[in-house]
Amino acid sequence: MLARPLPVMHLPSETVESLVEQLSKLPTVGRKTAQRLAAFILKMPREEVVEIARAMVAAKDRVKTCSVCFNVTDNDPCPVCQSERRDRSVICVVEEPSDVIALERTGEFRGLYHVLGGVISPLDGVGPDDLHISALVGRVAGSKATPPDGEEMPTPVEEVILAMNPNVEGDTTSYYVGQMLAPFGVTVTRIARGLPIGGDLEFADEATLSRALEGRAG
Repeated sequence: MLARPLPVMHLPSETVESLVEQLSKLPTVGRKTAQRLAAFILKMPREEVVEIARAMVAAKDRVKTCSVCFNVTDNDPCPVCQSERRDRSVICVVEEPSDVIALERTGEFRGLYHVLGGVISPLDGVGPDDLHISALVGRVAGSKATPPDGEEMPTPVEEVILAMNPNVEGDTTSYYVGQMLAPFGVTVTRIARGLPIGGDLEFADEATLSRALEGRAG
């Protein structure tokens, strides 16, 4: 018995299929989510779609990396590094630019930032030389060096806050950065870890409870 030929698939719209395919390339966006996004875009006014497209292209063309802290910015150095109101004696080290946004949203931190661009992860082929660790060491060392005659003495960095994610890669990176900064006599601290607001003790794991006890405040 001869096998029946497979039916020819006719897509409702090759243009929509192309849009879904492109949206699927975004992180955490699967095909079903991409299809929902595409359907939503089709219902949007054309002007709003054009504005989104313009914003995406502008971000790609205009956004650059700050040469000091490696955060994303339109101008180099970035506004935080240029601000005279920031406490230049404290640097908060984070993994990605999105972490800077999260910390700035709290309104509690008034120091400077340093974006590593990731974490040390041998399984992913990411080592210390792939991150902006040497640049951080240079910032700390430069702040404590005696400037040439006639130049103003920079504010020495007194504390470096390590705000990496609480996982194996984050802990490894924090330890390495701490070791690299040890010769400069700077205080190296880590953000506290513990229970989230509204959380229940009975549902917390042992590691979280241990960190909460270690980071307890008076």
